[in-house]
Amino acid sequence: MSTPLPKTRGKLTADAPLAPLVWFKSGGPAQWLFEPKDISDLQNFLANLPAVIDVWPLGLGSNLIIRDSGKRGVAVRLGKAFSAIVMHSEDPEMIVCGAGAPGISAASFARDNALAGTEFLRGIPGTVGGAVRMNAGAYGREMCDILVSADVVMRDGSLQTYSRDDMQYSYRHSGLPEDAIVVSATLRGTPGDKEVITAEMKRIADEREASQPLRTKTGGSTFKNPDGHKAWQLVDEAGCRGLKMGQAQVSEKHCNFLINLGGASSGEIEALGNEVRRRVKEHSGVDLEWEIQRVGEKP
Repeated sequence: MSTPLPKTRGKLTADAPLAPLVWFKSGGPAQWLFEPKDISDLQNFLANLPAVIDVWPLGLGSNLIIRDSGKRGVAVRLGKAFSAIVMHSEDPEMIVCGAGAPGISAASFARDNALAGTEFLRGIPGTVGGAVRMNAGAYGREMCDILVSADVVMRDGSLQTYSRDDMQYSYRHSGLPEDAIVVSATLRGTPGDKEVITAEMKRIADEREASQPLRTKTGGSTFKNPDGHKAWQLVDEAGCRGLKMGQAQVSEKHCNFLINLGGASSGEIEALGNEVRRRVKEHSGVDLEWEIQRVGEKP
């Protein structure tokens, strides 16, 4: 007999297909997909959800492989109710972003209010919440450089505020529990010139377009850059540029991107990534670490 789930004012879908929601367009369903109406709806749901049921956040699906068997538990996806961005009520150098807002929206809002320092978010294809969780970064900056604090709903439904120091940030990692859901973030910029900020955002956009396979089914940067190395260069030197496994391929445009050529399974994409790791280890002795999150039962 299945465990009854708490009542909610938001949308709760059983056996929800996830492939359409992730960039790779592959993978199995979530046992449940929950789209809360607001923070209190999320709090109430988690507070009353049996502790044996796993909870995990789903952002824009850009940095994610959903395994073909799908994922048990509840995937939480934050919609429009969590995407507002406003100026801080007391500090004109800070903005408050809903965790469901795309990074590009945060960068654009800061630019429109003549705040510099968040331009790098133009180059990050996920939500603010996802960026906070993984200390996302690009173009020489990362979230730990601009985060003041984050509001987080814990698995027991409590709402807690994490300062930047509380986040225990390191490279592409935070100390947040896996089942904690970031709901908003306060970011600090510095007063700047709108035209200069706009030019920097355009430079980042143009550089991404020229160097990354943005118009394909991809997941973003696949591997973390090891100390003293560039992941793409290690992959290239190991002879993996263009390497295929079924319908999955190492991008010829940027070797640290895997792409789905059409009908690739998540199993093919993950197996290709692991084959790349094996070849890089054999060639250079370096252990590549996944930057892309993989969720679901291992095949």
